[in-house]
Amino acid sequence: MPSLSIVIVAKNEAQNIADCVRSARFADEVVVLDSGSTDGTADLARAEGARVIVTADWPGYGPQNNRGIDASTGDWFFSLDADERITPALAAEIRQAIERTDVNGFRVPRLSMYCGRFMRHGGWRPDYTRRLARRGQGRFTEHFLHANLQVQGPVGTLRESIVHYSFRTMDGVLEKLNRYSSASARDMTTAGRKGSLGKAVVHGLWAFFRTYVLRLGFLDGRWGFMLAVSNAEGTYYRYVKLWLMQRGDAQEIPRP
Repeated sequence: MPSLSIVIVAKNEAQNIADCVRSARFADEVVVLDSGSTDGTADLARAEGARVIVTADWPGYGPQNNRGIDASTGDWFFSLDADERITPALAAEIRQAIERTDVNGFRVPRLSMYCGRFMRHGGWRPDYTRRLARRGQGRFTEHFLHANLQVQGPVGTLRESIVHYSFRTMDGVLEKLNRYSSASARDMTTAGRKGSLGKAVVHGLWAFFRTYVLRLGFLDGRWGFMLAVSNAEGTYYRYVKLWLMQRGDAQEIPRP
């Protein structure tokens, strides 16, 4: 049977890491890349049986995941975020999937939380993401924030979902909105994108309309409206920060 490694990148994830590693222990190994946590994340991960590698820097989401892939030993690897969980049903499906010889990777649906509620619309479901790949056939892009797993060859689709505790509270929404909009602006700068206040307003309004109307966010009720507003705010701040960076007015970007 092919062996499986699960790779988790984390920093200051004490509230998440134990449950995350516990959900991944069906694999042959769990590798945690800890980028200098100060809240005991590394020790908590070790206590759950993970192999922990502490790095002194944060090169970005993509490069850090690639470090973990390089450090893992399995025939296949699965990339898991600290605020995500693998259900027993998904674990069984992954074990079956890695026995296939006709594909080199798989995309997986996610079920994500917003302010204590799992969302079904607004572009948040099924939210497919490539996470599982055969060793030597998959690498993450080098983006600081919105990196994604690129797979060489055919890609299959799993049915069971990753459970994503993305935004448990409104405080978490606002805190991540700030960090993620900064990191996204950095990726946009690297890609040669240009920002302006007008673009910020237009893209923000479009993000609300797309989430709430086109992607049926209104079917999630009040939470759907709040999510559409959050997406609009995040988009607005992303373009404002991009504009300010290009003016030389931006401060140092925090890690996501």
